[in-house]
Amino acid sequence: MTEHDPAGQALHALVEPRRRAILRLVAREELAAGEIAAAFEVSRTAVSQHLTVLKHAGLLTERRVGTRRLYRARPEGLAGLRAFLDEMWSDALDTARRLVEADRGLSDEEVNRAG
Repeated sequence: MTEHDPAGQALHALVEPRRRAILRLVAREELAAGEIAAAFEVSRTAVSQHLTVLKHAGLLTERRVGTRRLYRARPEGLAGLRAFLDEMWSDALDTARRLVEADRGLSDEEVNRAG
């Protein structure tokens, strides 16, 4: 995984269930770090570390207002992961189609004529 692999960064960040929960929280509204931490039974330091991972993966924006840090989900941060999953799904469907056609004894040429 590199910084040029948005899908890998998003997957790495979202492996941890608490990070997914944090992302769900800030998807609805912008929240301060303390408000996010209050939703979990872990230390503020642990929540801060999760926020940092999500931010580095491009999944959160951070805005400072005075001494407060406010976080909101960045839906566009999931674009690389979404493209990766769409490609995998498309490839899987193509493979399934070919398997069904092969099972029915259809050649690629016959399928192309029928399609």
